[in-house]
Amino acid sequence: MRTTGWLVLSVAIVAGLTVAVSRAAEEPSAAPPTPPSEATAPATVQPPAPTVPVTPKDAAPPPSVTIIGASEAHGVLGRDVRSAAGEDMGRIVDVIVDRTGHVRAAAIDFGGFLGVGSRKIVVDWNALRFGKIANKKDSITLELTKAQVAAAPEYKEDTPIVVLGASGSLQPLRAIQ
Repeated sequence: MRTTGWLVLSVAIVAGLTVAVSRAAEEPSAAPPTPPSEATAPATVQPPAPTVPVTPKDAAPPPSVTIIGASEAHGVLGRDVRSAAGEDMGRIVDVIVDRTGHVRAAAIDFGGFLGVGSRKIVVDWNALRFGKIANKKDSITLELTKAQVAAAPEYKEDTPIVVLGASGSLQPLRAIQ
């Protein structure tokens, strides 16, 4: 019985200390504890400081919003590419941009059968025609023949890119300083 009494007393002391510590952590610690002589004096209540939202000096302005109609624009990755004569030229697998973000070319997965034996060829963006691409089944037209594309070197990442284009339409890529 004596052990149970000590156990209950110990639990009560621990619980009391826990409550006291948690209340002390919740109260602001701006003022030091008041001495016992001031405990009887009425406490002055300070009004809460007004809360002003803090924004960083370089806060970004709200973004602009542009709405593009469903019939006005379509994605090109994965689209079939055909020559002007209707020959299958492959499909677009990547878009190449320069350092300023301008689209320069498209990588086409050319040749092969069901992805076997195919290779990537890079063609000038201006050699592509996007006439009617209302749905995913519509193809993009390339102003090059199958023989011209077959003779182009293969595109490999992290190597200089050889871009195949329609006659006279390519501009050399200049390094931006």
